Amino acid sequence: MHAAKKGLRVLGVAESFRGRDRSVLAGVVMRRDRVIDGVGVGEATVGGMDATEAVIALYRGLRRRDVNLIMLSGCIVAWYNVIDPAEVHAATGVPVVVATYEDSEGLEEKIAALFPGDDLRVAAYRRLGNRLPLRLKNGYTVYIRAVGIDQDTAGRVVDAFTLEGKVPEPLRVARLAARAVMRYGCRPR
Repeated sequence: MHAAKKGLRVLGVAESFRGRDRSVLAGVVMRRDRVIDGVGVGEATVGGMDATEAVIALYRGLRRRDVNLIMLSGCIVAWYNVIDPAEVHAATGVPVVVATYEDSEGLEEKIAALFPGDDLRVAAYRRLGNRLPLRLKNGYTVYIRAVGIDQDTAGRVVDAFTLEGKVPEPLRVARLAARAVMRYGCRPR
């Protein structure tokens, strides 16, 4: 994968929810030259364990064979609904990069406290492994996990898609789309 290739396409997936039982996931297909040429929506259960399947369904629903990389805005969405990037990669055959924006000690203790006895959720969180810091050319630091792609290439792609601040453009636009769908009460199909 060539991070500088103009036709490189990334599916950025982000979510939005507020006090509802369902979370809106939005996916934006963006080319390296920042042209948007696809949008999809999906949903996941707030507090559930279906976010991985929701991301896979969103990707499949787009019916695109030209997506080179799936970029996720975090692995923990919709009130601790854990996305498994390795499962997304295995189901789609597309490399996955997860970006987060703050350093932290992790969420395992919080998950165990909020979901006592939910060993599957805790195990899913543990499988995520560590995030690695990536210093962007603009001086900001993001934290990434990469599956199906080496860390160096993943970092170059994240950097190439980040115009300002910490959030890569496919994820920034996907977050805006998810918020709009949530705000206006449209239900993804």
